[in-house]
This record gives sequence, structure tokens and C-alpha cells, in this order.
Amino acid sequence: MSKKIAVVGTGANGGGTAAALTHAGLDVVLIDQWPAHVEAMRANGLQINFPDEQMTVPVEAYHLCDVCTLNQMFDIVLVMVKAYDTRWACELIKPYLKEDGLLVGVQNAMMLGDIEEIVGPERTLGCVMEMSSEIFTPGIVQRNTTRDHTWFGVGAVNEATAGRVDDVVELLQHVGNVSTTDEIISAKWMKLVVNTMCLGPLAMLGLTLYEAMKVPGMREFTLRAGTEALAVGQTLGHTIQPIFGLTPEDVKDTNRLLEKMLDKLAADIGPAARDCVLQDHLKGRYSEVDLINGLVVKEGEKHGQATPVNAAVTEITRRIQAGELEPDLSNLDLAREMMNA
Repeated sequence: MSKKIAVVGTGANGGGTAAALTHAGLDVVLIDQWPAHVEAMRANGLQINFPDEQMTVPVEAYHLCDVCTLNQMFDIVLVMVKAYDTRWACELIKPYLKEDGLLVGVQNAMMLGDIEEIVGPERTLGCVMEMSSEIFTPGIVQRNTTRDHTWFGVGAVNEATAGRVDDVVELLQHVGNVSTTDEIISAKWMKLVVNTMCLGPLAMLGLTLYEAMKVPGMREFTLRAGTEALAVGQTLGHTIQPIFGLTPEDVKDTNRLLEKMLDKLAADIGPAARDCVLQDHLKGRYSEVDLINGLVVKEGEKHGQATPVNAAVTEITRRIQAGELEPDLSNLDLAREMMNA
């Protein structure tokens, strides 16, 4: 592939993706907002630690303030920032996206409408990702999922891009397994359902998925969060879609849909993986919970659907971010009190 590629947001998952593409010999520019990380990548390359191997890749990395000096246009841009950073990231890179280029939204939550609004539906593709990574040290990414257990689902959101999905599939096959879908927006909601179970709830306890599932009542709590999210999604018109490499048969006519997705995720990420919201808590950063569990609550309120589990997770996360609480096992009891109030 001779196309010019940019990855905007090269932290944990973005960095792992950009390193794999660069390692494959593609023309990739990395753009990030963490100055120390950019300088470390420039000086030493980007180190990726997999469970089964390690590699260090020389990369072409730029600060946000350097974007205006690039003087080049990109065929494909992967936006891999936090969901709440999507709008400004798309506005930043929009002048450097070719008229016939593609911007691929590879982030959590439901941001495709924002991307379409900014760059146009004819230049927008959606992507669902299963990759677990961590970054605490500039220039060093820990990828918890191996290549075999990393998955992307790619799809068009408009007829204008329906025939161009293969360009992105070819690209992402250097990073992990790739599927295509004709229902990318519903697939994004399915990922949000999983995130309601596995990000905020686990992070409020300060535990990994493996650790949290050993806590009495926690599995049931997470499944209730997912059940609320699934019900709200169906009210919004989203259909059940296979993600994480599952097949249509895996998700058809089953009363164990949420359990299957939860167990598939656990098997892929391994016992040591810390999710992105827990990493945010450890770093003292704002998380995406408002756009995940909080979105379920907001949409539920609009349609008269009760979402007490997601409401409790959203409120406890807000208190953690405000410094009023710490991630702790006691937050599960607090959540139950809120649900029963």
C-alpha cells in the first residue's frame, strides 16, 4: 500500500496500531498531544511490549503544534483519541485529509455522527476495536492482546464509502484480525454495551477484569449494566451484531449474549490487563465513562427506561474524578445503595 497514513492519538492502542503499520513498511505519521511521549518516540522509537514478544520501531512522530508544518495530505487517517477528544482531533486533521481521503473513527462510544459532521459522510468510516494496551512511560506501550487476539470491525456509514472499506481492511490486517460489517453503528453500540460492563464498573473497584470477577456479586452487577445498555440500544434501533471476532451464529437466539462477549474479552486480554478507565483513574485523568455509561443513562431517560446500574457507575466515577472517592471494593456496596435509593 502506497497511501499516506496518519494516526491521530498514539497513546496505548493508537501507538500499538501505528507501530504495527510502520513496522509493515507503510508510510505513517504519528500525531500525539503528550509532549514527553512524542520526544521519547523521536529519540528512541516506539517500544511495544507484547505478552509474547517485544519490538522497537523507529517512527515519524509529531506534536499537535507541528501539524501545521507537515505540508502533506493524507489518504487515510485513523483517529484513536479518547472519545471526548474526537471533535477537536477531527477539526485539527481535516485540512490535511485528501478530498477523496478516509477518516476512520477508531475510538469508544458513539462519535460517528460528530465525525460525519466535520469531514463529511463521504470521507467517514466506522471501526470497532478489541485491543487492550497500557501506557504509563513515554515511548513504551504494553499491548496485552497479541496480534491473534486483536480484532477490528470496519464498516461504511454512508453509501458513498461502501466500496472503500477494503482499503482500511488491508491496512488493519497488519495489526490484528479484521472483519467487515454493514451495520457499523449497531456494532459500535455493541462495543459500548461491553464497555458499560468492563470499564467504569471494574475501574471503580480498582481491579482488573480477572480480579473483579472473583468479587461476590460483581459478575451479576456487570451483566446488569450490559442488560440496561442493550435494552436502550434496541429502543434506539440498534441491532445485535457480532463483535470481537464472534460469528453471527454466536450471537443469534442466545440468552447468554452478554456472558459470551464478557468471556471472549476476558480470554483475549489475559489476567493482567488494566482497562483504559482504570488507567485514567491511576493517572488522575478524566475518563470516557460519561460517554459510555452516562450515554446509556441519558438515552434511557429520554425514552423512559430505568438504568440504575449505569447511573450508579457514572456517579461513582464522577466522584473518583473529583477526588471524593478512591477506586475501592467498597464502591460496589455504594453502587448498590444508590440503585436502591
